[in-house]
Amino acid sequence: MGTGRTFAGAAPVTQAEKGVLGEVLQELTKLPGIGPKSAERIAFYLLAGDRSRAKALVEVLQRAIERLRPCRECFYLSDEELCPICQDPKRDGSVLCVVETPRDVGVIERVGTFRGRYHVLGGRLAPLEGVGPERLTFSALVERVRRGGVREVILATSPTVEGDGTALFAADLLAPTGVTITRLARGLPSGGSLELANPQMLADALEGRRAFT
Repeated sequence: MGTGRTFAGAAPVTQAEKGVLGEVLQELTKLPGIGPKSAERIAFYLLAGDRSRAKALVEVLQRAIERLRPCRECFYLSDEELCPICQDPKRDGSVLCVVETPRDVGVIERVGTFRGRYHVLGGRLAPLEGVGPERLTFSALVERVRRGGVREVILATSPTVEGDGTALFAADLLAPTGVTITRLARGLPSGGSLELANPQMLADALEGRRAFT
């Protein structure tokens, strides 16, 4: 006799899925984009038979938890004080691309055309969810610009209501510094997110960026 699964959207739990295995399945379904079927496929792949891959995954995740921290300059994840991009002397420090999350840095980097540096806000403004300006890295962004050497700030927040509000707030904060403020071109779909855009779409948006108004 089974009771309902503790993870959402699944069929009733079976006896075979109780105990620790059930806990594994529950935790996997908490990850973005992982439903009950995907959770089962991943769990059995890692735990049935040779468990070397599971052990390797546990070890690398443990190292990541212990060592990865926000870069002190741009707030991307790094196991050093400065991330590889901030350390690279070939990157153009006069152009800052402001993104919402560390994942967005990877999305833009895969395009392969942007050679400036980044600033990760750590999210987007969402007052109804309790995310106000104090929870994001706006102050550090303004300080970077005021230190000098930055001629352009690209606001690469997602083209959503919250993303646009975040960009507008950042633009208002940066306006007194006199820096040029641009926004990604609207080749990006309104209401979407950067991770859903293909590389060519992002490349076109970066190339066609315009003054933020």
